[in-house]
Amino acid sequence: MAERRDRDDAGRPRNARPRDELGRPLPRGAQGMATTPDDLHLSPAESLAQAQRLLDAGHAFHAHEVLEAAWKAAPEPERELWRGLAQLAVGLTHARRGNAAGAARLLDRAADRIAGYRDRAPYGIAAAELATWAKTLSTRITPATLPTLADPDLTPHLIT
Repeated sequence: MAERRDRDDAGRPRNARPRDELGRPLPRGAQGMATTPDDLHLSPAESLAQAQRLLDAGHAFHAHEVLEAAWKAAPEPERELWRGLAQLAVGLTHARRGNAAGAARLLDRAADRIAGYRDRAPYGIAAAELATWAKTLSTRITPATLPTLADPDLTPHLIT
């Protein structure tokens, strides 16, 4: 019999399996990294600080979860900025997993979204620098060059 999929109280699929530092599901019962709760509510400053700690530790997938929660809670005028930050973290997740095409595509998309806030980014977000950083990194990533990138190459600074 096939394994039943985890569901939340509303019946939506959820994956309760533990995850590794790159967000990949591990076998049930394995020791994994704690994931971000679906109902996470942090202030923008707390979200940025938590995401930066995770990015600095090489946990881009988990930073993405924090930034996605901020995106979903953000007021409309800021929503695309937070979406871009979440996409930046997804791009870095793809890079750390070895997916050059996915990494370049997501980083490029993130750069375009974040660039729209380069002159009006709230909370000290380094929008101009991040947009340039993500665009530059997206052009550097190929299947041949991805393995040569070091942790500092894949670690942005979210705030000025």
